Amino acid sequence: MGAELEVRSFRSVFALERRIYRIDTLRLNPGGIPLRGIVYAASLVVASLIAGATPPTAWLDPLLPWYVRDVGIPLATAVVLGAIRVDGRPFHSAAGSLVAHAVGPRTCSAFGPQRRSRALWRPPSVLLLPDGSDAGFRRLRYSGPGAVLVSRAHVRREGGLLRRADVTLHPLPGGGGTPQVIELAEGGLLDVRPR
Repeated sequence: MGAELEVRSFRSVFALERRIYRIDTLRLNPGGIPLRGIVYAASLVVASLIAGATPPTAWLDPLLPWYVRDVGIPLATAVVLGAIRVDGRPFHSAAGSLVAHAVGPRTCSAFGPQRRSRALWRPPSVLLLPDGSDAGFRRLRYSGPGAVLVSRAHVRREGGLLRRADVTLHPLPGGGGTPQVIELAEGGLLDVRPR
């Protein structure tokens, strides 16, 4: 009977990474060489050769031998980049996300960059006057000019000298009534007092 393999997480089973184990008859290390590391090494060697040929970094050529500058440093850097995992992602994926975050917009609207504009749209003022068609009257004070439509049964009292409002409405128990329009002049005050 063979030895049992204990799998603590299926992430390690399904996290596939392409590796090279042998080249023709030459067997490489038992763990294999990750293909991502070979791509990192090749791109870093090309970047090192280009940097050695361009004027801003060409003055570094005499400081190091060619095999350290063009092969040793890129291979060592490729090994380090192949081992780096940022939040479980390979280096190139995490670096791309970090660059996109640094360069991208700070705010988003509808899954896209928010447009910058100085003028902000503000909705106009909306006046809502409950007409009593819901379960009951709501406490309300309204200052004219304007007109109010009341469709529930109510008692209407006109203001006198001692009253604070010109028109006061008190609801009557029961259902609806005949709709009535109450017009208020400039500065007129309507007071609705639910019981």
